[in-house]
Amino acid sequence: MAEEEYGSFVDWNQMGDLAKSSGPTKVDCKDQNEFKQMARQGYWSKNHKLRAQVYQQLIKAIPCRTVTPDAEVYRDVMGNAVNKKQFSHTPLPDFVDGSPVPRYCLKEEAVVSVHRIINCIAGQFPDISHCPSLPAVTSLLLHFSKDEAQCFEYVSRMLSCNEPGKRMLDQTFLAYESSCMTFGDLANKYCAAAHKLIVASAQDVLEVYSDWQRWVLGDLPFSHVVRILDVYLVEGYKIFYRVAIALLKFYRKHKAGLQGGQANEPQQDSDKVRVDIQAFIKGIATTVTPEKLLEKAFSIRLFSRKEITLLQLTNEKSLQQKGITVKQKRRNVQLALNPDTFSSEIVSIKEMRDIWSWIPERFALCQPQLLFTTATHGCSLNRFYSHCEGYEPTLLLIRTTDGDVCGAFLSTDWEERKRGGNKLSFFGTGECFVFRLKPEMERYEWVVIRHPELASSNKTQDQEDTPPSESLNMDNSSLQQPEKPAGELSPFLSARHFNLNSKNTSMFMAGNFDSIIVGGGEGNALYIDAELNHGRTGRCTTFDNPPLCAESFQVSLLEVWGFQDTMAS
Repeated sequence: MAEEEYGSFVDWNQMGDLAKSSGPTKVDCKDQNEFKQMARQGYWSKNHKLRAQVYQQLIKAIPCRTVTPDAEVYRDVMGNAVNKKQFSHTPLPDFVDGSPVPRYCLKEEAVVSVHRIINCIAGQFPDISHCPSLPAVTSLLLHFSKDEAQCFEYVSRMLSCNEPGKRMLDQTFLAYESSCMTFGDLANKYCAAAHKLIVASAQDVLEVYSDWQRWVLGDLPFSHVVRILDVYLVEGYKIFYRVAIALLKFYRKHKAGLQGGQANEPQQDSDKVRVDIQAFIKGIATTVTPEKLLEKAFSIRLFSRKEITLLQLTNEKSLQQKGITVKQKRRNVQLALNPDTFSSEIVSIKEMRDIWSWIPERFALCQPQLLFTTATHGCSLNRFYSHCEGYEPTLLLIRTTDGDVCGAFLSTDWEERKRGGNKLSFFGTGECFVFRLKPEMERYEWVVIRHPELASSNKTQDQEDTPPSESLNMDNSSLQQPEKPAGELSPFLSARHFNLNSKNTSMFMAGNFDSIIVGGGEGNALYIDAELNHGRTGRCTTFDNPPLCAESFQVSLLEVWGFQDTMAS
């Protein structure tokens, strides 16, 4: 086969019509606009060898960092047979976030090649922290590579792109998460009907939209995604947004056909909606051709790179303000507690290990350090502050006289409360969470992480008529609302499922001379009085939690734990 030089990894039996080369055999074009039109029209899409040569030309032209690993680096690293075998059987790095390697009509052994390439990339790019699209991109480029080394160089150049304003692949959780928010903004603006369908059918809209990149890079059939790659290498990241919105439009049409004009289905678990969308996209070839998909994508008017960049930057800024910059993997951390030195009168060693599996990873290797306990230091709020100030973060544990156990992970030093003077004002970050251990174990994260649809900016009439101090705190009319940060989220987030009201949903912790509070907005998750003796718990909009124990309770014992860095000298 003529394409064998560029198709040694391809299972040609699976390629269908794409295995038959036809059309032009060379591209002779230097005008960028003309080249863009050729990419959109699929000028080289029917000739595998020509497509491979065009990809090589386009990727070689990407401006890159001075030191960018090339094919020779890969050959040097993999020249050792031991290394090659080791990289073949090593699981994919954590930064792909569990994304599988799409087969894309590759030979079975080619999937092993993708593993080797990605694991070699992980060693050469230690700064990559989150890149779930990398397996799909690597599989696609392997189609058009002479060998693994060339594919490695292609991927390396895309990761090393340093052209100002040009975006190739997300490489951090901050960039990826803000792209999901940006897609939500664009979906609301450019396909409002489909967005309303997702809002009506899924309990967690942002969770559904967190798959948007995978729809394009992972779920689409090879015949479709390779046409998108044609355009992407010429025009850049913007095409992914266009195609994902087009997919959402087709999905809505598909659902409307199934429902036959009947009323919307009742709201269901977000995972079911995600699986339904994924199944539709994987089978899209039966109803939508690659050309029809691209036609729909490019029919979206007034869709500009400038707008996407503005949204992306605004959303990144918002996430940084809220303290969300890294993905917190919720896997059990094996906390090596010494039973001879660890002693809590509230939780067992097993329960403390369970709590440790929830905390941000950067603190996971720390050891718990008891800072304050009412059993030793007495029931005094002043002593509570004196023992806890200077420590960040802290873990609050409460056992009630009924035997219930609840608490909170608090991201910020209690000394921050002094910035509000004598007024009770909130502080802290989105890493805070509340939990209960008994009678059952449950954690409640910041509402924006799990349920953005609850972070509504549209207040009810009752809320509008209620003074802020009355709706924010059960007991303290002097509670001061935090200021709304400048540039909060996106100017296009008009749907209540994305527009976050910082006054209601960013109230993490507060304290003054007569109480401490965790969670605010229409109530408090925890309220403890100055004697550390009586408390109340209820639903609050910041964590969207139910009462953590009896709504009015008496404190039997209260402990505060710090995080001791055992690696520090």
